[in-house]
Parts: sequence; C-alpha cells; structure tokens
Amino acid sequence: MNTKTLRNLSLAVGTTALLVGCNGLGKMVKKQSTFSYDVKPNPLEMHGDSVGFTVTGKYPAKIFAKKATVTLTPVVKYAGGEKALKPVILVGEKATDPGQKISYEKGGTFSYTSEKFVYEPAMKVATVELRAQGVVKKKSKDFTPVKLGDGTVVTPLLVRNDEKGIYAKDAFVKSTPVNQTSNVYYLVNKSDVRASEMKSDEVKNLNTFISENINNVWYEFKDINVSAYASPDGELSLNENLAKDRAKSSSKALMNEFKKNKNKDQKFGKEEANYVTQTTAEDWNGFKSLMEGSSIADKDLILRVLTMYTDGDQREKEIKNLSKTYTEVADKILPKLRRSVLTVNVNKKSRTDEQITKLTTTFPDSLSVEEMLYGATLTNDVNTKVAIYTAAEKKYGSDWRTSNNLGVALLMNNKVSEAGEAFKRAEVNAAGNPIVMNHLGIIAAKAGDRKKAMEYYDKANGAGSEVNYNKGIMNVRDGKYADAVSNFGDNKGFNKALAELLNGNNGAVATTLDNSNEKDMAMASYLKAVAAARNNNTADVISNLKTAIEKDGSLKAWAKDDAEFLKLRDNADFKGMTN
Repeated sequence: MNTKTLRNLSLAVGTTALLVGCNGLGKMVKKQSTFSYDVKPNPLEMHGDSVGFTVTGKYPAKIFAKKATVTLTPVVKYAGGEKALKPVILVGEKATDPGQKISYEKGGTFSYTSEKFVYEPAMKVATVELRAQGVVKKKSKDFTPVKLGDGTVVTPLLVRNDEKGIYAKDAFVKSTPVNQTSNVYYLVNKSDVRASEMKSDEVKNLNTFISENINNVWYEFKDINVSAYASPDGELSLNENLAKDRAKSSSKALMNEFKKNKNKDQKFGKEEANYVTQTTAEDWNGFKSLMEGSSIADKDLILRVLTMYTDGDQREKEIKNLSKTYTEVADKILPKLRRSVLTVNVNKKSRTDEQITKLTTTFPDSLSVEEMLYGATLTNDVNTKVAIYTAAEKKYGSDWRTSNNLGVALLMNNKVSEAGEAFKRAEVNAAGNPIVMNHLGIIAAKAGDRKKAMEYYDKANGAGSEVNYNKGIMNVRDGKYADAVSNFGDNKGFNKALAELLNGNNGAVATTLDNSNEKDMAMASYLKAVAAARNNNTADVISNLKTAIEKDGSLKAWAKDDAEFLKLRDNADFKGMTN
C-alpha cells in the first residue's frame, strides 16, 4: 500500500470518528454505564404456562443525544435458543422518529411491559438481556448488551396432578325389613278373639309367612308389635280396658299360632318377651281416616266436628245428634276400629361381607349389581377393584355406576386412556350425572385441555368436594392462585400449601403441610424450603432441602437450577447438596 492510500485511509477513519462523536452516539456509548435498568420480577416467573415482565430505565441529564433514536430489545437467553421480544423505542428531543421522548437537559425514564410469551422448559435457566442500538440520521451504533435478570421461577409446575375421582355409591343394605301385618277385629264391647278371625285371609297370610321363614337362616325375626284399639264410642274407662284386653287376647292368639310350628327349638313368638304392646282407648285418628275415605252422608259435617272439638265426649255427642248419619257410621266405620294390629318385624339378611368377597372373585355373576359394587369397597387392592368392576360392567353395563367405578379404578392404576373409555361408556347411561362430568373433566385435564376440563368441572358442581379439589389444580395451572386456595378448601395437603405459597401466604405453608397426611412427602419438605427461601431464612432452606433430597434424590438436580434458590447458589451448604 502506498503512502497516499495510507493517508486517505487515515483521513477517512478520523472523519468517521469525528462524525460519530459529533452526533452524540459516541458519548452515549461511552457513558452507558450511567444508564440504569430494572426488571420485575427478577428472577422471571412463570404463571399459567407463560412469562412476562416489566423493564424500567433511567437516563441521566446531558447524555441522551437530541437527535438519537435508540431501539431497546429485551432478549430472553436460554440453552439452545433465545427469544427477542417486542422492542421499545426511545428518541431524543429533536428526533423525528416516533417513540418515547428523553430530554437531553434533564434526562428521563421509561417503562416497558413485555408481551406474554409461552414458557419453554429450557427457560428454567435463563437470563434476560437488553440489547440497544442507537441511530442518528444514517449512522448507527450498538451498545454493550446489559444483563437485566435471571429466570425462571417455575414453582407452579410443582402442582400434583392427583385429580380425585368419585366412586358411585352402591345401594347395598345388610338387611331389609320384610314385616308382615294382620288385623284382628272384635265385636262391640268384646275382647275375645273369634275363631273366624284366625281364619281370615290376613291371618292366613301371616301364618304362611311365619311357617315359610321362621327357620330360614336369611330371615331374622326381631319382635312383634301389637297395637290394640277401641272405637271412640262409649265410656272412656270401658274403652281403656277393652283396648288392654284386646292386646292380651290377640297376643295370646298369635302366640298359639307360633306354637303350632313343628320346630320345637324355635322360641320366637312363643314367649311374652317377644311382644311389644300399645293401646289406644279412643281411636279418633283411625275414625278420621276412615271417614275421609268414606261416602257417608254428612261426612264433611262430621269431619268439621272433629276439628271444632277436642273433647271425646263432646265429639261423640255432636255426631250422635246426627241420628240417621250416626246409624251409618255405627255400621260402616266403628266396627273397623275395634281391632288389634299384629305386626311381625322381620329383617331379611343379605350375604355376609365374607361371602360377597369370595364370590366377587369366584362367581361374580351370582351377585346382584349392588352386591358387586359393595364387594369392590371391601378391598383396597386396585387391581382387584378393576376385576370386580369389569365383571360388574359386563353383566350390568346399563348401570352407569359400573362403568364409572371401573374408570376410577383404572385412573388410580394410571391407565388414563382406558379410564377415559370407561367414562365415555358411563356417560351414555348417566344422563349428565355430575359424577361422570367430573371424570370427563379429569381426562380433559390430563390431555392438557384446561378449558374443556373446567367446563366439565362446572357441570359436575354438587358431586362432591373432589370437584372443587380438581378445580383447584386447574386454578394453579391457570395462575389463579386465590381461586385455587378457595377451591382446595379444607383439603389440607401439598397442593393447598402450594396454592397458599403462590398466593403470597408463605407463612401458611408449614402449618398446612404439618396438619396433612402428606407431611412426610419429600415434596412437602421441598416446598417448605421454597417458602423459607422467599422469607430469606437460609437455615430453614438448607434444613428442609436436605430432608427433601434424602427422601428423593431426583430433587437434587431440580433444586440446583431452581430460581427460587438463586440467591443461594454460592452458598457452600447449598452447593454441597446440589452438586
């Protein structure tokens, strides 16, 4: 290169430097250390699967070039990539480009809120960098990139996806009342049981029931109620004695029927201790009931008398004044009130738990649907439950409970796809039952469709506290932490404590966990460590983190990169546990 060329090149370089210096960009670049920036939150935080932040900046006086346009671009950098966000434009007071004005004489500030962007797993370890380029006319210059913050806190991802299913209840009962009742009628002012009464159809049916079942192991004869009545006509003292005598005579008559039983070892019904008696001297309630169902003339008038008077004698007097009507009452109503009502109280027993348990795995087809559903509740083994509900659905598929409960058992076995198919079958027969809606919500949630899941959960309202719990999990995923705390309600446990932490109540974490049946989980200690970190309690962080890692070694790697512990990354104890 000759001397002339060198001289021209030197002149060009000097001219460029002079121009850059004169347009003010050079001074800005030189003084950029006086600029201040702040990002919030720092570290970044993920909420509802997305991240966003705010940047504020301040420029001192006599720095920002009057004709300069400065483009600031926040960039999130992480392993394997980076994400440049929407820039903010700052302009000097004499610049013609659109943007936020910054005074040269006084300096100025700006505030910028990024758009929300989708969180990617690699962003757990990230930095936020601010890149700037200044332009005056056609001249431009890049500023040194400035690190604004770190990221990203992903504590919401710790939510346990342990959605709760609901087993539809069975209607199985240990025993069913099969009581038998018969009436024995008496003549006026009489208390002896006529032979014809013991041959009535009612008494015959009672005797047949007794003889057929008294020795049946499935029938439990408990006691016999004897309710004896006198009609409301006549003297009260006489009626009282009549009612008592009728109770005795009818009890004795039935006792004799029991004694005819060929099984001499059977004592039930043959002893007075089996009989519980009660008497009604004037059966006005029975009188009223029969009158209401009759076609007797002046019926309404007689019923009005019962309303107007409470004294028995006065009632009888007023009714007898209706002489023609009273004759009809005496013929059609009063004889039916002179009676004893015999009720043999019997329970028909169901199969025992032991019998049902054996049959569910040997001959399930021999069981009713209620027995099968009940039998499944007698085991804690999920695989056995699946087998029982599978058999139940095969035989009683039109009963939505069989498909529903099979789905819940499959869900507990982490067979989500098979559970989903079972819930679809249940839906066909359930007619919108809220329990099934809860389960369709769980399947949608596990497929990542939070919107659809919440729609199903809303349809499941009223099915049980499980629905609210499942909504709480959705709330955490959606970043609605106050709603999550509310929906978790009294359900103490990890997810409730996590929601409280995310909602800003760090102090509630330990109390909630310590009062739950999940207090010994590794994640319970880990969450306590996070709460301690937010409270700047290093000792508790180290103590709880140590316990968590001892219980679950995989937490070591998670804690190492967890931005919740960003301030502790140089702490010797922390490094010793996580490296």
